[in-house]
Amino acid sequence: MSAGSMSVPEGRAVTVRVPATSANLGPGFDTLGLALGFYDQLEVETRAEAGATVEVIGEGAIDSAAPVPTDASNLVVQSIAHAFAHAGVAMPGLNLRAHNNIPHSRGMGSSSAAIVSGLMAAKGLLEGIFEFNEVTLLELATELEGHPDNVAPALFGGLTIAWTTDEGPRCKKLLVHRGVSPLVLVPSFTMSTKLARSLQPDSVPHEDAIFNVSRSSLLVAALTQSPELLFESTEDKLHQDYRAEAMPQTSALIKVLRENGFAAVVSGAGPSILVLCSDPSQRIATAELVAQHEESPWRKLMLAVDFAGAVSWNTFSSSHAKK
Repeated sequence: MSAGSMSVPEGRAVTVRVPATSANLGPGFDTLGLALGFYDQLEVETRAEAGATVEVIGEGAIDSAAPVPTDASNLVVQSIAHAFAHAGVAMPGLNLRAHNNIPHSRGMGSSSAAIVSGLMAAKGLLEGIFEFNEVTLLELATELEGHPDNVAPALFGGLTIAWTTDEGPRCKKLLVHRGVSPLVLVPSFTMSTKLARSLQPDSVPHEDAIFNVSRSSLLVAALTQSPELLFESTEDKLHQDYRAEAMPQTSALIKVLRENGFAAVVSGAGPSILVLCSDPSQRIATAELVAQHEESPWRKLMLAVDFAGAVSWNTFSSSHAKK
């Protein structure tokens, strides 16, 4: 029996947990990403009635300053639909409950988390009907996000190196040195990823490109083997300076942190700041310095590196199964 002739039973339920991510990491523009121990959780259950309804708790809730859609236009629902279309199976009616902890429009991978949540939910709902492998999940996520640097660590965890080939996106997951202690500084203001990308020039000086190749190569070594090299390896000439005028508070605080020897970079498209500390004591010292210099409050998240990536688990109510 083909997948297209099968349907998902009513009452099948899936829960998904997806980590926040930080992309670029300074010099690794559109290539390097890191999964962080800070999570969105999604609960999905199939129903008899067609369509989808979404209950959002936390970031993007209906009573928040920037609510997200609660119908079929929701990014999670769109991602589920994208996976079902790939599988050639009609999407059932869905009830979704999204527990959103990852800040939106702050450079912590909230859109990637939504996309990966939807794909992993679809994978769970289609278990036994259609199987998704890791390559397919990365391809589908990249089609929706546009580039793989955030979706790769959201899917697989750890430090990821992402690249594209004629056959599609690929990534390599690496384990991070246990001494690496991330600190994410989250401001109250937001930043549009589209705006940040529009500030990027179409070309850069040859010497700047060489500079970033050396630093991004060194950063892989620093994160996996030699945390003492984190400061030097997080230098960048490709994107952060071009975007600085759009987020002056971020730029100013990074300048203070780096002048004091801390490996601070823009997290993703910003405006959050990622500080890659070489040990927990350095992370505490960084937070104390921020408290002394912040012009407005920054939320200080002392996070672990997430090594698992997106995880899901299924429940199935046989009483709702289609006969």
